Amino acid sequence: MKGEGPLVAVVDDEAPICRALVRLLRSAHYRAEGFGSASAFLASLKERKPDCVVLDLQMPGMTGIELQQELHRLEMPLPVIVITAHDEPDTRDRCLALGAAYYLLKPLESGTLIDRIGTIVGRRRRG
Repeated sequence: MKGEGPLVAVVDDEAPICRALVRLLRSAHYRAEGFGSASAFLASLKERKPDCVVLDLQMPGMTGIELQQELHRLEMPLPVIVITAHDEPDTRDRCLALGAAYYLLKPLESGTLIDRIGTIVGRRRRG
């Protein structure tokens, strides 16, 4: 977890995608940490809270939507950017209703992701 910028958590069960996103975020001067499952991410919250979560929807075990629901249950309103390769209007609407700040389709445009994270982090700093 290098860098001194805001902390961004990447939750994606596809290891190559997770590593690539962490590298991208670090190159944009964010501290970034990758998690291969929702449960690993939830366990990390005992030690630190990220400024933003980049969350894949399709994961074994706990899905991205289930993770969003768990964050609500735990009363942890973390800003979430949902990423998915399967765009379904009902799923998009559900994610946004659960509080996702953005819903982005894979393959991701790196500039778009960085811009969206910047918007979220800027809002949080302004309070």
